[in-house]
Amino acid sequence: MTSNTSQVLIFDTTLRDGEQAPGCSMTQPEKLRVAKALSELGVDVIEAGFPAASIGDFESVQAVAREVQGPIICGLARCDRSDIEKTAKALQDATKSRIHVFLATSAIHREYKLNMAKDEIIRSAVQGVKIAREYCADVEFSPEDASRTELEFLAQVVEAVIDAGATTVNIPDTVGYTVPHEFAELFRYLQKNVSNIDRARLSVHCHDDLGMAVANSLMAVVAGARQIECTINGIGERAGNCSLEEVVMAMKTREAFFNVHTSVNSQRLYPVSRLVSSITGMPIPRNKAIVGENAFAHEAGIHQHGMLKNASTYEIMRPQDVGLLRSSLVLGKHSGRHALRDRIRELGFELEDADFARVFTEFKALADKKKELFDGDLEALVLRTDNDSPGPWSLINLHTESSKGSAKATVTLANIDGSTIERSASGDGPVDAAFKAIELVTGIHPVLQKFELRSLSEGEDAQGEAVVYVNFNSRSYRGASVSTDIIESASLAFLEVINRIEISQKAQSGN
Repeated sequence: MTSNTSQVLIFDTTLRDGEQAPGCSMTQPEKLRVAKALSELGVDVIEAGFPAASIGDFESVQAVAREVQGPIICGLARCDRSDIEKTAKALQDATKSRIHVFLATSAIHREYKLNMAKDEIIRSAVQGVKIAREYCADVEFSPEDASRTELEFLAQVVEAVIDAGATTVNIPDTVGYTVPHEFAELFRYLQKNVSNIDRARLSVHCHDDLGMAVANSLMAVVAGARQIECTINGIGERAGNCSLEEVVMAMKTREAFFNVHTSVNSQRLYPVSRLVSSITGMPIPRNKAIVGENAFAHEAGIHQHGMLKNASTYEIMRPQDVGLLRSSLVLGKHSGRHALRDRIRELGFELEDADFARVFTEFKALADKKKELFDGDLEALVLRTDNDSPGPWSLINLHTESSKGSAKATVTLANIDGSTIERSASGDGPVDAAFKAIELVTGIHPVLQKFELRSLSEGEDAQGEAVVYVNFNSRSYRGASVSTDIIESASLAFLEVINRIEISQKAQSGN
């Protein structure tokens, strides 16, 4: 980093916008794990949620505000006093807090969603900012769908909210409509035509509907933005958001071009990416930039030859820069504690003694089933937690029999009250039969939407990760589990879904 570069703040909205992606909802303990990982990563702002959206969202934002130190903790609110007061209350224990208010400004939103005239929009935006300033000195305002808003009107809104006390003004490309050159011109227009623009930090928030979220965000930086709103792995609504790891590494790798820097510790990118993938059940594509399995893989002969001579021939950044090491170390049942802890550290994870003891015990048990353990196996052990989604049911025993076209499964489940129940069911295959037997025990019959299975490592004895998506009472639920037995993995993932449903039902009933 050179002394004449300016800083671009990294505003992470994985817990708010990222969680809005279908199937990516997180429990409160999961949100806390992600928030703490984001703090270790070095992001400047964590948008922890939308407190007025639900009791669960309020409590999650409150928990992050209480327990996570370092970054500014931010909550989203509409330009409405009730929303803002709930957000302020959720954030009251944060060491550093920000209230983020928003209101749509584009013609299509004014006419079809809000039914408000331009002067009403400005009054409402100003009022929202002023109310937020009653509770918090750090207030951000977003004119939703800014990229499709008339430039002159957008400039009027921005000037008015800055006068009202907004310290950050975010310019969202809400539907991923803009293109890089056009978006840069929008920022230049605001800097030229908003008289008080120097009193606020300009931010950018891009969606990836046309695959240009990262490019648009970077062009906004070129044109003066000094905050980027983004998510880990680019998760988010529809096609997702600007990918944090991609914009951070673009600015780091091309620092001489952008002449900016961030506070992010890039060597934490790989483990945080894997954590979010594990918690949300959203696998990382092999060819994903920066953190995908193929990001630093070279197969073509001419590439391999160049790499052996000098890595910079085909690598513009080192794997170590993002926390990925090229170790061929394979562990087995004779490996000891020191070898395991060293490898876990090389993968970018630091564990407390109690967590390491749990991982070591499970490592030994897994090593008895597998001849060799690879990085994917270790990551699965590290990322798994004992009690992120506690529920009334646990799997005691599973037995399946199958032949072509039919199968039977017998499951034994333990209830939280100490009782055990055994049921048998038939199905098209062993997984189908196991799911039906679990439904008979629990009395819950969700509609299966999607079932995914992938290998976490190499070899015939590789662990399989099962991810189950269901619909129950018009709500979507996701469960995931890992095992060397894919039927057991699928059954445990389905049982996690059942537990999530029961927890949700109890919360709704107030029990």
